[in-house]
Order: sequence, then C-alpha cells, then structure tokens
Amino acid sequence: MSMSRTRERLVVVGGDAAGMAAASQARRMKGPDELEIIAFERGHFSSYSACGIPYWVGGDVADRDQLIARSPEEHRERGIDLRMRTEVTALDVAAGRVRARDLESGAEAWTSYDKLVIATGARPIRPPLPGIDAPGVHGVQTLDDGQALIDTLARTSGRRAVVVGAGYIGVEMAEALVNRGYEVTVVNRGKEPMSTLDPDMGRLVHEAMEGLGITMVNDAEVTKILTGEDGLVRAVATEDAEYPADVVVLGIGVRPETTLAQAAGLPLGDHDGLLTDQAMRVRGYENIWAGGDCVEVLDLVSGRERHIALGTHANKHGQVIGANAGGGYATFPGVVGTAVSKVCDLEIARTGLREKDARRAGLQYEKVTIESTSRSGYYPGAAPMTVKMLAERRTGRLLSVQIVGREGAGKRVDIAAVALTAGMTVEQLTALDLGYAPPFSPVWDPVQVAARKAVGAVFGRR
Repeated sequence: MSMSRTRERLVVVGGDAAGMAAASQARRMKGPDELEIIAFERGHFSSYSACGIPYWVGGDVADRDQLIARSPEEHRERGIDLRMRTEVTALDVAAGRVRARDLESGAEAWTSYDKLVIATGARPIRPPLPGIDAPGVHGVQTLDDGQALIDTLARTSGRRAVVVGAGYIGVEMAEALVNRGYEVTVVNRGKEPMSTLDPDMGRLVHEAMEGLGITMVNDAEVTKILTGEDGLVRAVATEDAEYPADVVVLGIGVRPETTLAQAAGLPLGDHDGLLTDQAMRVRGYENIWAGGDCVEVLDLVSGRERHIALGTHANKHGQVIGANAGGGYATFPGVVGTAVSKVCDLEIARTGLREKDARRAGLQYEKVTIESTSRSGYYPGAAPMTVKMLAERRTGRLLSVQIVGREGAGKRVDIAAVALTAGMTVEQLTALDLGYAPPFSPVWDPVQVAARKAVGAVFGRR
C-alpha cells in the first residue's frame, strides 16, 4: 500500500452492472475511512438495464430513466467517487495504476490503486463492411446507443428497417421496430433465428416472426451497407439481393471488451474474455478482480469456459467481487446458460447445451421433443408449448431444455436450470414435486412430460 495514503483505494473500471454492484457491495463492507472507492465510466449513464433498451425503443417502457437503477449522484451519496465521461486508456499492473482521460476536457491522469476491478463490459460486433459507419446504422449496447437510435427514428421519414442478426437483440429489436410502425426485414446468416436454440426450435421463432409481418432472410451474409448521395443508409446488400433500409440495427452479438486487459498482459480465454477463479479474481493476480460481460465463466454442464453477456451474471459477479474486495469472501461457481426472451406473445427459453455444444464437449445424448399446454387442456387460456430435452446417453444426466410456447412457457425453464445446476438425471426430474393446479399446469408439467419421454429414450420403456 502507498505510504502517502492511510486507507486502501479500490479503483473500478466500468460503471454499469458488475462494476457498480462491486463498488456498492465493497462500500457496504467497509466505510469511507477504511476504503476509498473511485469508479470510471466513459458513457453518460451508470447502473442501467441494457436488456431493457429494445422495450424502450419499442414503446413498452415509456421513459429512458426507468432503465436506470441508480444515478451517478446516488452512487456519490453512498461514498463512491464515480467519474462519468471518463475513459480508462491504460492499465499499469506492475505499478498498480490506471490512466484515465476526461472525454469532455481531454485531460489525462494516472490514478494509483491497491485493488482493481475490471468491468469493461462487451462491445457490439461491427464487421468491417463498406458503409457500416454510415449515419442510420446503429448498435444497441448502451443507453447512449439506444438514445441515438431513437433520435434517428424520430427524424427519419422512411419506414423501412433492416435488422442484421437474429439473436436475442436482433429478434427483440425487430419486434420493437414493428411496434413503431416499421416494415422490418431481418437478415440472418444462420439457418433459423435464435442460434442459441437448436434449428428445429428456432423454426418456431421464425414462424412467429413472420406472423408479426417481419420478413426473415436466413442463410444470408451481409456484404455491404449501401448509402445514398446524402451519405445516409439506403439499403443492406447480401450476395444475392438488396433490402431497402431507412435505418439499420446491428444485432450480430457482442465480444468481451478486453483491449485494455490484453495490453496489460492479463490472461484471456478462447473467447477473448478475462479468466478468473471462483472468487472472480483475475487468474494469477491477488488484487485484481473482473466481472460482467468482459469475463468468461465456467459452464457447469460441459465443464468448459464460455462467454455469456447477461445482466443477471454481471450483478452476481459484482456482488462476489465487492464482498472479496471489501475483505469478506464469496464465490461464483458458474452457469448453466439459461436465457429467456419473447417475440410478441411467443416465449422462448433455453438452458444447458445445444446439440452442437454437446457434440463439441464429446457427450453422447438422446433427444426428445414433446407438445403440451401451459395449463390443463380444459382450462381457459391453455396454450400450446413445445419442449425439447437432451439427456446424456446411458447415465440419463439432464443436458438441456429448450421451450417455445405462449404465455406461461418461458419461466418453466427455471425448473430445468435448477435441475442442471444440481446435476440431476431425467429420472430424478420426473419425480420432482412441482406445483399443480389446472390454471397453472397440466397434471404432468410439460417439463416432466419431456423428462418421462427422455427416460424412455435413455433406458428403454420401463
């Protein structure tokens, strides 16, 4: 510790979910007289829900500020020196300091630390295509991005939108733009939308999107963005066609933002995310932690590291980091890859391994798909639901569940997420004592119907 300071200094790089959860938890552990906390955020906003941006753009959430959990002023009132519009430009791990630039004034300065938290998030993938930086082409990673898109929509007279990519963000943004009265085309290089699902389940999402009036173009790679004489975007081109566009939204996915960490020589994984131990310490460094979208996490089903950008994980990472940086102890054991989304009233959920993930991990599996309903068939509002399940061959260990259906379908995936975390077999899953009444479920919950069929596939009829 520096001799000039009598208290420890914790420096946090990144002021969103993981970074500010870490700062807040560390502050709960130690008061300002024991621990000084300085946080740097290059954007205009702190502690906000990026997951809510499509719903703000689409009008389900009326006001941007509803997405902000805690403002910079609220953090400062809690004894966290949060410096907005300040970008960290270098990490000097050997000297224990970071270099930061004030984006308004351009002034740069070094700040020393005793403990460091890296929470730099992820950046949207922007392929180096001709025209990709033209006005009217938008990513939607931050609140600043969301505001820029809404501003473009407000001043654009045309009503044609092209969304590039059909993952969670792409699908959600397509629906948001339909809600705003746009004619929407989604250009997707995969066989079906939602590549986090197996293609047979993605097909159900495809049909729902077309039901909303969205034009789905699958198996198509964007080659360039075409602009008019005014420099504004006018179309998206693939090898085979051009799709007119007054606005383009990129939903191709994200990569860990680890440029600083890489330059500082910190350990990165196969997906370019920082590698940490279970306490979220960067491997090999006693006083540096990392969390959120910039790290790789352990997949408890496959036993491999993977990169998943989700606010739930980021907040948990922050809690763990803050406890450890504040002198306590906590761990983050890993994930099973649970996610849920929707298109109109179609709910989409998944947890565990896709077929190709299981094959890549060297696992042999049986797969089953069943059709059921969200409630007892005779009860009003019973809606169809498709459940797909993978189980390990011979052992019957549950490997994954994917669910596509109407109201009441999506959150059923949580049953499977708990079972996966516990390492349960499909046979054990059939015996779970789940809540039943006709308004909530058939006598056999759809997840258990799939589990019964999986038991038959693994062990033969009993």
